[in-house]
Amino acid sequence: MKILVTGGAGFIGSAVIRHIISNTTDSVINVDKLTYAGNLESLAEASLSPRYAFEHVDICDRNQMDRVLNEYQPDAIMHLAAESHVDRSITGPSEFIQTNIIGTYTLLEAARHYWASLDTARKKDFRFHHISTDEVYGDLEGPEDLFTETTPYQPSSPYSASKASSDHLVRAWARTYGLPTLVTNCSNNYGPCHFPEKLIPLIILNALEGKSLPVYGKGDQVRDWLYVEDHARALYCVVTKGAVGETYNIGGHNEKQNIEVVRALCELLDDLCPDSAFHPHASLITYVEDRPGHDQRYAIDASKIQRELGWVPEETFETGLRKTVEWYLNNPEWVAHVKSGSYQQWIDQNYAGRPNSA
Repeated sequence: MKILVTGGAGFIGSAVIRHIISNTTDSVINVDKLTYAGNLESLAEASLSPRYAFEHVDICDRNQMDRVLNEYQPDAIMHLAAESHVDRSITGPSEFIQTNIIGTYTLLEAARHYWASLDTARKKDFRFHHISTDEVYGDLEGPEDLFTETTPYQPSSPYSASKASSDHLVRAWARTYGLPTLVTNCSNNYGPCHFPEKLIPLIILNALEGKSLPVYGKGDQVRDWLYVEDHARALYCVVTKGAVGETYNIGGHNEKQNIEVVRALCELLDDLCPDSAFHPHASLITYVEDRPGHDQRYAIDASKIQRELGWVPEETFETGLRKTVEWYLNNPEWVAHVKSGSYQQWIDQNYAGRPNSA
């Protein structure tokens, strides 16, 4: 297969590409705008393969997307390009509307016209796989509730609302035009090459530098954590084996409160960095004012993808978290390159002005 991956220089997209290049004979076309969160260094090894190609293109540029599709003739599109950081969506929602909604619409139209031009056999086999988030479902009520593929949408943030909108667009293009689509909604990802404004890499890198470890509110928000390489396997499984028109929820079966995650990271750093001047690292934990509209609990029912496609996560939270911490400790150059001035300005803007909540 030839698979076009949008957002392939991002955290999850780069994991998908690394998986495809390392574990299959398929070819990949990486289409990425290279915003602050796009990092081609995450694809250093994969980019050496003759089965890899990169196009520096914005999915909102219809002419360029038409060109890329016609030139490379992909058999499938895996759409991961998105603005994804909730806090950034609160302070500046316009980029999320542009990329997540207008960009998805533009890509759908380009894909629809490309798909219509294919011969009968290739048209039948073509797939448009839209990768989304469990945040579109909103906040779970009961402690035993789980998100299923039929849970009503109740997005809480500009980010999740923009992703919910893109999900609806994909399903509308399937229903109206017959475009063969698949949708997946995943829980919180973590692992190597994660941009360091997200919780787990932020805590790791702040702890290594002796900076405060900011925890929103009481830190009692619950998330289901999914190791990114497990997610990459699941996404490839869906695009190659999933039934057209179906939605698959992907979760790691690892529900943890945010404060539990932070304390587990501190314990790992105490173990792996016993000579650190900031030992014990838990002493750096600081509780800060919660963000607006913060959902309390997400949890995925991933039984459908296990039952129908045979996917289950390979990593436990403990094994995945240790691999993640070790990766950051072993890749200081990647970290140094990704922590640009603009990233640091954002961190200062988002956390410096928040009063302590304790």
